[in-house]
Order: sequence, then C-alpha cells, then structure tokens
Amino acid sequence: MAVKMDVKGAIEQMERGEQDTALSALRSYNTEMTHCFTFSNEDALDRQLLGGLVLGFLDRELQPSCQLACLETIRILSRDKLCLEPFITLPAMSTLARYAGIAVVSSAAPPDSQPAEGQDGGGKGAAQVSSEEVKEVSPPPENSDQEVIAESLKSISNILLHNETGQGVAADLQLIKGLAERLQQCYDPNWIHEVRFFDLRITFLLTALRVDVRAQLVRELHGISLLGNQLDATLGLCWPDTLEAARGGSEDVPPEQLPPLSRQQTELAIEILKILFTVTFDASRRQVDEEEMAEYRHLAAMLRHCLMSRADGEERTDEFHSHTVNLLGNLPLPCLDVLLVPKVQPGSIEYMGVNVDAVDMLLEFMEKTLDRGHKLKETLLPVLNLLTESARIHRETRKFLRSKVLPPLRDVTNRPEVGSALRNKLVRIMTSIDTDVKDCAAEFLFVLCKESVSRFVKYTGYGNAAGLLAARGLLRGGRDSGVYSEDEESDTEEYTEAKAHINPITGVVQEEQPNPMEGMTEEQKEYEAMKLVRMFDRLSRTNFIQPMQLGMDGKMSEISPGDLHNLVHNPLFQPEEPAHSDSEEENE
Repeated sequence: MAVKMDVKGAIEQMERGEQDTALSALRSYNTEMTHCFTFSNEDALDRQLLGGLVLGFLDRELQPSCQLACLETIRILSRDKLCLEPFITLPAMSTLARYAGIAVVSSAAPPDSQPAEGQDGGGKGAAQVSSEEVKEVSPPPENSDQEVIAESLKSISNILLHNETGQGVAADLQLIKGLAERLQQCYDPNWIHEVRFFDLRITFLLTALRVDVRAQLVRELHGISLLGNQLDATLGLCWPDTLEAARGGSEDVPPEQLPPLSRQQTELAIEILKILFTVTFDASRRQVDEEEMAEYRHLAAMLRHCLMSRADGEERTDEFHSHTVNLLGNLPLPCLDVLLVPKVQPGSIEYMGVNVDAVDMLLEFMEKTLDRGHKLKETLLPVLNLLTESARIHRETRKFLRSKVLPPLRDVTNRPEVGSALRNKLVRIMTSIDTDVKDCAAEFLFVLCKESVSRFVKYTGYGNAAGLLAARGLLRGGRDSGVYSEDEESDTEEYTEAKAHINPITGVVQEEQPNPMEGMTEEQKEYEAMKLVRMFDRLSRTNFIQPMQLGMDGKMSEISPGDLHNLVHNPLFQPEEPAHSDSEEENE
C-alpha cells in the first residue's frame, strides 16, 4: 500500500508541471524503489501513467539533475516487463536514444530491413519509422553528462531484454549505428565504465535477438574489426609480433606473473566476447575470404592472450575463460594454429619445439570443468570440441595432448574408468546418460588415438568404446578415415607382460575364472548352447529383445525371425546378412 501511495503521490506532483516539484517527487520515489525488482499488479496502470508523464518531461528543457531523476525513474519502471507500454513507442525510444547519445539524425531504417524469425518487425511503433536513409549519429542533448547517458542506456537495456516490440523499434531506429559510432572511441579514456559497459550490453542484446542487426554489424559496420579493437583497448594490449599479443608495458613478464585483470576490465571483456560469439556463430561452417581470415587470426591471437590472463577471483577467471573457449570454437579451424605461434620463452611449456602454453591451459580448464561436474553439456562440450578439432588438424597439439591424457599405459589392474587420472575421468563420462557429452568425450580420445580402433580399445576397454565404434561401423576393428602422421606405439614393459591376460572388454587383467563348461561332454555343451538360442528366440518373438548380428561392414544389423528359427534347429546355419555384406564388399 505504501508503494501505491508513492506512485500516486509522484503522479500528482508531476501533473503540476513544475520542474522543482517534479524533481523532489521523483527523487523520493527513486530512493524508495531503487532496490525493487518485483511489482504489484494493483498499481500497474499508475506506473504506466507515471512513465508517460516522465517521458513528457524529458521533451522539455530540463536541468541535468532533473534529466537524471527522470531517467532513473524510467530505469526502475522498465524493470517491470508487463508495464513497458509507454516506453516501446517510436517517440519514447527516440527520446531515450537521444539522451543516450546513440540516436541517428533521420531515425530511419533501410527499406530492406528484415526482422528476426518469429518477430513482428517492431509492432505499431516500428511501423511509424520513415524510410529515409540514416546518415549520421545525432549528438546527445546539450550539457548532458555521462551519468545521464548511462541511465538512458540502462533503460534501453531493460526494454530490449523484456520486450519484442521494443527490439523491433530499436532495430528500425538503427541504434546499432549509434552504438558502433561510439564503440569506435574505445581508446578515448574519458568515457566512464558504465557507458562503455551498457554500450556493449545493448549491442549484445540487439545482435543476439535480431538476425538483421547481427548481419548489419558484421557486413556494414565491420563488426569483427570494431569489436577486436574494443578487446584490444580493454585489455591494454601491445603486439611484440604480428600474431603475438602481450599486456602493454609487460611484454617480458611471464603470463603467470602478471597481475589479474581488474573487475571492470573483465566485465567489458566478457561482454565483447559474448557479442563476438553471436556474430561469428557460422564462421567455422562457411567459406571466408582472405581479409576475413586475417581478422579471425588476429582475433585468435587476442583470445590466446585471454586464455593466459587471470581475472579478479577464480570464479570470474573461469567465466572469462569459458567465454573465450566458446568464441575460439566459432573461429575457422585454420586459425587455431595461432595458439602455437608465440616463441618459446623462459617458463613456458615447450613440446616438439613449439609453445603449448595455451593448449595446456585449455586442458587444465577442461579438467577443472570435469571435476566440477556441473552442467557438463554447456561447460564441457565447447572445450572438448575445441581440443578435438585442434588435435585433428595440428600434429603438435595432438601429440602433446596424448602425452598428457593418454600416457604410456602402465596400470593394467584397474578398469579404465577407475582412478583420478584425466584418462579415467574421460572414460567415465563415455557412459554418461547425456548422449552429446559421452559422444564428445569418446571422439576426443578416439582422435588422440589417431582413430585407430585397437589403440582406442587399449586405453578405454571395448565395452566403453563400443558406442562410438558401432556408430562408425568399426566394431570389427581397423581405422577410420582420418589422416594422421606416423609415429611408433611404444608399449610399456608392464603392459607388454600383461597384454595376453587383459580382458579386452574391461581393459584390465582379470583373474582366471573357472570354465563353466569344464567336464561337460560335447553333447552337453551343444544342449546348453541350443537352450540359450531358444531363450533368445522366445524373447525375440515377444518383442522383448531384438537379436543383432555383426555384419562384414562392421555395423550391427537385425537377425530376422526366420534366420533365428533356422539357427534354433540348425546350429551350423549361417544367417544371410554377413554373407550378403561380404559379397557387397567384394563387388565394390
């Protein structure tokens, strides 16, 4: 009830039209509601009325303090996604954009502007936008300060987050052009953190929610280069070499000795990485020209620096690295060699003559994610996919990863999934109930084994490997179609001695079990075998199980009821499928 009275009191004071009276009322209301994020439906209409009155005030000549109070009120009211009606019209959005300093002169949209899928193009407000071509960004109101700009940006951010019509109006008003204009000033130290942060936040929301804005930023506004410069300026980078980034003034300091990035640097960098992720989501799946490839390689060098940097606190560092990994996974695969470009320095990890610090960091991040065990599909898959593709195309990366993940096998007494080594952890998730997670883990280990079935089974056990092998038609063994360099498989003395006694299904040495058929005559053995076949036949006829056979192509196929019936009555009968597969193979 007290909040409702505050709204009505503020409305009453605003309706008097006096600037000083309105300022006092709004300041009181803002103080009361500053921490309010949930609203009652009882006074929804009053809040909408207050929002309209405040917007009307902003069209007048106001003192900066009154401008700020009005915009603070709009920021608070725009938290309520059910009461955004006053703020999503063309005039309202234009007013907020003008105070934010990102309005364009003619408030125009290109004639061929297309909304995102499932969007209505911005509703009635968007339909009012003229078709004149936008030419330049309008300046913010005279005497505006950066607090006013920041409050306007926060209100626009709330509107875009909650309302589809507001998103359409923002797209048609070409706010992305105003934002891009200010993002070009990334090296200007005069802009406060809040303005820079919400410029990026609104850019992220527009590109994530609007396909047309995303395409416009990339193609028309050179978004990759623009955001790359933002990341460069935020991290304070210098370039000792073409594709080697370092922190300015600390070129010779090892990454682990550098101080962590500040909270503000990390916040800005994460927003930039999120925007880049939305605009590069298809980069690895399409042809890119030389100019684009150069941009992506330059970006990859900055991302390598991000991997080697720390934020303020372990949790924030993990978040920073997670966004970095997500973006690396979007880049064209040939760009990933940039991770190995920097020269070997004192304290860096060298393998086969190259600097593998970044690969080691990715591996450490992957293991940390595995140990955490939380939301593996969202957190583990990106880094696993990245390491898999890097290992597939870069010999040095694969051999380094194999030395860490699949070192020469010595422990032949414990199952592959038992233990605390990284191999054990990965084999454990090969039987996860999440198909995407288990497939990705199996694919990673398979690539480290150069897609050799025998080597893969050696490290994981046939039982754990069966899923991937069945999917690829490799249950009969062999090697998949990947192209890898030759290297020697050196077995340890422990493995060589135990090899003959290893159970290939479990991957470990098992004590010899008594032979259950010992002492039986041949007739008794045949009787037990036929008894088992008849049980399969009975279960098959009731559709409780589906008997399968392994074809010559290495894939599983069904045994027909007729074949199974013949097998029951004739143990020497051979089903047609294997012979048929064999004949096909010969014909090929």
